Amino acid sequence: MNMNGLSFITILISLTDGPIQANDRVKEQPAAQYAWKRHTIDSSSRGADGVRLADVNGDGLQDMTTGWEEGGIVRVYLNPGSKRATEPWPAVTVGKVKSPEDAVFVDLDGDGATDVVSSCEGKTRTMFVHWAPQQKDRYLDSTAWKTQPIPVTAKRQAWMFALPMQIDGRNGIDLIVSSKGGGASVGWLQSPKNPRDLSAWRFHKLYDAGWIMSLQPHDMDGDGDSDVVVSDRKGKNRGVLWLENPGPSDKSEPPPWKEHRIGGTGREVMFLDVADFDGDKNEEILAAVKPTDILVFRPESPSASTWKTQTITLPRDPLGTAKSVRVADIDLDGRRDLVFSCEKANRAKSGLVWLKRAKKPNSPKWEVNEISGPDGIKFDLIQLLDLDADGDLDVVCCEERKNLGVIWYENPTR
Repeated sequence: MNMNGLSFITILISLTDGPIQANDRVKEQPAAQYAWKRHTIDSSSRGADGVRLADVNGDGLQDMTTGWEEGGIVRVYLNPGSKRATEPWPAVTVGKVKSPEDAVFVDLDGDGATDVVSSCEGKTRTMFVHWAPQQKDRYLDSTAWKTQPIPVTAKRQAWMFALPMQIDGRNGIDLIVSSKGGGASVGWLQSPKNPRDLSAWRFHKLYDAGWIMSLQPHDMDGDGDSDVVVSDRKGKNRGVLWLENPGPSDKSEPPPWKEHRIGGTGREVMFLDVADFDGDKNEEILAAVKPTDILVFRPESPSASTWKTQTITLPRDPLGTAKSVRVADIDLDGRRDLVFSCEKANRAKSGLVWLKRAKKPNSPKWEVNEISGPDGIKFDLIQLLDLDADGDLDVVCCEERKNLGVIWYENPTR
């Protein structure tokens, strides 16, 4: 059997608190024959490391930015629209920095031009601002961009991920920032009155970390402000948690953020998603977990103080190891599906698949459908967009070992 010409593997999931392994009826179809069509946005450098989205030019289309870790550059891509989406996208190198692990759009100085902030690990261990030109017609001119380090971050931590967020209700947008390794943390960078004065930015530590993968804004306690959902993959505190935003304060030293544990304690949790997974109009938290699990966390109280865990276990043989998960209706049947990315997808393993629940309500059976086939080794953060304007969601990702680069896969549903 196949759906939309795609192969599938039937697996079982636990509808309680523990995992259930793949059953004896698992059968893999030849992957390459059924992979979605791949389009390249950019493959000009080495080690593309996850894309972040924003509409930077006001045309209603989502643009992208990424750091090329091995290539040592940060690039921006302007969405050319559905008619040209299958071609390489208009692009600009906004800065050259070593070991960029993350790049995110943010108008840091409020001048109307969307800047980029990069987080660098390796020996660099510094965050940078790539200031965008105010002239819209120079946005794709690399000479019009200016790169500056944020001094309070310089050589302090192996920076991994940043989340723009207004925290103190003053001055410009602030940044939730995170890192890995020795001295790793989650903290926030407080914007000064003049955001361009990078020496005046202050760092406030919130949490001792091992290796942060995700920072997701979400109002967990219903008090009207954004808290932060975190996945920490390494160290004694690894697991999924959320940090409670105490709200703006007039004190010179901001108050601490209370830590709340969600689940996955002791597991190597990777990227996560916050979405209504089961259609009950309440949002769950889903995390990709090594080796090949997806953990679904459901709050058991309005205050999100206690959680129930459901485990989806994928077969190990045809896949790489877990990297990212996203929730969406991929085949337009009105039910929520899952998109799952992997790293270590070598030796003909698949690095990108989507999961469809069997038609029977609350069925424990899922169908694992190919997206990438065996081409590619290390995939990253997933983004879902309708890039060809045909009404279904396509899959955007990076692949950084075979250097497929910044790519998207065309959903064949329509």
